[in-house]
Amino acid sequence: MNIFSKKEIKLIPIAIFLSTLLLTCFDAEAKCKKGCDLATASYYVWQGSNLTYIANIFNQKLPEILRYNPHVPSADSIRTGTRINVPFTCECLNGDFLGHTFAYITQKDDTYSRVAKFAFANLTTDYWIQRVNVYDPTQVPDSVPINVTVNCSCGDPKVSRAYGLFATYPLLPGETLVSLAADTGVPPELLKEFNPVSNFEAGSGTVFLPAKDENGTYPPFKSSSNGISGGAIAGISIAAALGAASFALCFYFVFYTRRKPSKESLILHTQTINGVGADRESGRIAADSMFPTLKGITVDKSVEFTYEELALATNDFSLSNKIGQGGFGAVYYAELRGEKAAIKKMDMQASKEFLAELKVLTHVHHVNLVRLIGYCVEGSLFLVYEYIDYGNLSQHLRSKVKEALGWSTRVQIALDSARGLEYIHEHTVPVYIHRDIKCANILIDTHFRAKVADFGLTKLTEVGSASLQTRLVGTFGYMPPEYAQYGDVSPKVDVYAFGVVLFELISAMEAIVRTNEVVAESRGLVALFEEAFNNPDQTQALQKLVDPRLGDDYSMDSVSKVAHLAKACTHENPQLRPSMRSIVVALMTLSSSTEDWDIGSFYENQGLVHLMSGR
Repeated sequence: MNIFSKKEIKLIPIAIFLSTLLLTCFDAEAKCKKGCDLATASYYVWQGSNLTYIANIFNQKLPEILRYNPHVPSADSIRTGTRINVPFTCECLNGDFLGHTFAYITQKDDTYSRVAKFAFANLTTDYWIQRVNVYDPTQVPDSVPINVTVNCSCGDPKVSRAYGLFATYPLLPGETLVSLAADTGVPPELLKEFNPVSNFEAGSGTVFLPAKDENGTYPPFKSSSNGISGGAIAGISIAAALGAASFALCFYFVFYTRRKPSKESLILHTQTINGVGADRESGRIAADSMFPTLKGITVDKSVEFTYEELALATNDFSLSNKIGQGGFGAVYYAELRGEKAAIKKMDMQASKEFLAELKVLTHVHHVNLVRLIGYCVEGSLFLVYEYIDYGNLSQHLRSKVKEALGWSTRVQIALDSARGLEYIHEHTVPVYIHRDIKCANILIDTHFRAKVADFGLTKLTEVGSASLQTRLVGTFGYMPPEYAQYGDVSPKVDVYAFGVVLFELISAMEAIVRTNEVVAESRGLVALFEEAFNNPDQTQALQKLVDPRLGDDYSMDSVSKVAHLAKACTHENPQLRPSMRSIVVALMTLSSSTEDWDIGSFYENQGLVHLMSGR
């Protein structure tokens, strides 16, 4: 005998749907041990350097540096030949080693060796810099961003739990194990155990020394593991929770509604909307009962819309209100509660993509990311965004109706987009990977500023995790080799796609270029630019690829720099692509420069003149 009524049987798919969302919420993808929130760099102050220069090198604020240097009363009082402690995060890079990659703008006559020795005061080596960059070590172009990796340590509880903060310390001639033990107050035996392969008598190279925090004390090692790793505990807890949660959801929606059938927010109902006269199973579940069960999601009740409200605002989702069509649903224009909005209507089958966007946009807020206004879960799945008036970048680059974007506007759009990506790559926990960066997903407002949109394919990972294997999604022409061939996902997937966007900003061509209409031959835009780079007359070859609609409204020097940045972004080896932070720094030098592209003046205006002068 069937224990469920027909009405209750209808509820089971909803419970299964919510269970699927819950599984997605608990999807753990981190493959790498975590680093630590804090390490320090012991920077040797050489003649000509100052605290402003050091802060710029490490992308750190002066007050934050001064917190860890109580012996320095002010930014103007550091002395040559002393050391400054610079705080930074210590990350697990590529699942391989602990370190942090900093962005650095090259100066005239820079080599990797010079950058390591002077700019970073021997905190790194030319070998480590070469590992994460594309240029010849002795032929580095001027004024380009490069990655500089500094190794770090988070301590070792097997050696001692008394020390949880460590400094990367470049040895100087004359320094020994005994002298360092005396300076730090740490027994020499422990220093050796923390640095088992280091030669303290060499007078060069780096070692890791226990460091004091802003309170002048040695903080102890922090660990949540006790015989079994925190990750293992979390995995066991999640597995148990998922089984219980799936059963609980079914139990709740069937038996609780049997007890309280009158509560509208928990039942399916049939209704007529806007006089259409069709019966619609709306599947309405109020946010206060649905979303709190989905751990990891926080949704403000004020952004919940009803189906009736969305249908009324879109003239029942009429074609006249339709402004776009994506892979996971149609987009409609509406005016809701006094604000212009874009409503994405998604099928119930797109629940994973719906949840991905909801998870990202309710957790991250940035001026260069499209803003989520609200959502609705009646009948279909709806996401409500702010309406961006001027469409997407692809329309502006290739429309015969719209006025051509000027070069400085294109650079600004690139910078805005890069800032949005830098935010989700480097300033959120967990880190998000967009996976579908392209011109169509970069929206332009009335001031020609850009916002990154469409987070339906977003994947999350822990900071510093290795590449994640996943099913292939995204758009051809923007996919890097490691993703298209092996499904490996890392933030460098977005970097590659952003490089393609830079090529599009230069040329206005699509990511896949039709080279022969007769036999339908196509080539990737990356390959076309690669040919230009390999041409003996590189400048002329690049100039032939510049969008003719630009006329004379561009500097070839600026175009060349953006092209080389795009080339670095689309490097075949993901480890050699720059970070989004490096890309932002590079584009800032262009978008904020004068019409004559006087980069030196820009840095002077920003108080960064010492960074460019080498002082």
